[in-house]
Amino acid sequence: MARKARPARARETIETPRLSHARAHDLAARFGVETGTGDAARAAPGPDCLLTILIPCLNEAETLAACIRHALAYLAESGVAGEVLVADNGSTDGSQAIAAALGARVIPVAVRGYGGALAGGIAAARGRYVIMGDADDSYDLRNLDAFVTELRAGADLVMGNRFRGGIGAGAMPFLHRYLGNPVLTAIGRLLFRSPVRDFHCGLRGFDRARILGLGLRTTGMEFASEMVVRASLAGLVIREVPTTLRKDGRSRPPHLRTWRDGWRHLRFLLLHSPRWMFLYPGLALFLGGAIPALALLGGPRHIGPHLSLDIHTFVVACVAMLVGIQIVTFGMIARRYAARQGLLPGGRHGRVLGALSLETLLIAALLLLAAGGAGIGWSVLAWSRTGFGELAGGALLRPLILSACSVAASVQLAFSAFLLGILELPGGDARARLASLHAAIGAVEA
Repeated sequence: MARKARPARARETIETPRLSHARAHDLAARFGVETGTGDAARAAPGPDCLLTILIPCLNEAETLAACIRHALAYLAESGVAGEVLVADNGSTDGSQAIAAALGARVIPVAVRGYGGALAGGIAAARGRYVIMGDADDSYDLRNLDAFVTELRAGADLVMGNRFRGGIGAGAMPFLHRYLGNPVLTAIGRLLFRSPVRDFHCGLRGFDRARILGLGLRTTGMEFASEMVVRASLAGLVIREVPTTLRKDGRSRPPHLRTWRDGWRHLRFLLLHSPRWMFLYPGLALFLGGAIPALALLGGPRHIGPHLSLDIHTFVVACVAMLVGIQIVTFGMIARRYAARQGLLPGGRHGRVLGALSLETLLIAALLLLAAGGAGIGWSVLAWSRTGFGELAGGALLRPLILSACSVAASVQLAFSAFLLGILELPGGDARARLASLHAAIGAVEA
């Protein structure tokens, strides 16, 4: 059935926040957008452009024309002042000429990858709002009203949800639909308390300035996850709207690689959550070792008529405590480094870990060293009372093993503290600012 055309509405304009010309040029250059000074200046949003419909492209000649026509039809029928922007990632099949002939603005993006193309397109967009959609004709770019409505209502990021809107036959591979997307989305929701229920939907809209402010860095398929994660961590307003997914119109395989790109998404999620990657597993391992170690410190324990826990279990429990302490320390270092690099916000956990300075950790290491040394000294003294003969049973071995683990933990903590101190040394920017300050002081003194 032919789709009924909507009556055209008066085109509207809106005053939008602007990026400086220099900032726009820097963003464009960062992602290899081949623009000159004039283009960089025009990349800032203007009052005559509310919406940029962004289409990343790499050899999409089969389906690109349909996507552009649908996007242009939406702008014409809705009355929204906007543009269709194709961020080309090095196509060799004539996609650029097709896009230009249909009236889309085409920019070449040198940085290869899905995320590189999108990031370059976002940097060059002229609209206050950007709606991105794939060039394979799997999303309906003529039905964008729900996205625009939510953006106008104040949302910073509007995600399409294909599971709510409908997935056509053959549109999504079985593994993606029932394993990859649900599992990765569940992990993202757990790790980052995100409200998004379809992390990897390729149709989404956002406030351009707010997303640029997140400083997104990835250039591959994991760019989709990074946008949601960083927006969630920054406390941006995120909403979801139903959208449909149909089988794409290409005759070639998609750029997406199931296992490679699935791992890249999972890797990104884990690396951006030091709590779940390090802190919680480390605490669980430490407590899992501390409880049986304390229970066995006074002697063996018998559970039922056939199970007896003795010195061997005690050794394993102490090693678990030692490894747990090291993993927690890694978590502290990772969290501090991520916050310093702007990858994670401060937050409550950041403030707690921020109090753990090099000196604080060294004091904790000295206390562990003192406790372990005292325990080893007591064990040697008790052994001397037996004439340094053969040790029978585990009465003396237990405190000796626990003390040795305490010494080992102190060494780990001390060196980790110095590693943290090295990571917090002033970087190149800080040194440049310091040099400028010294130069200014010298000029005043002169």
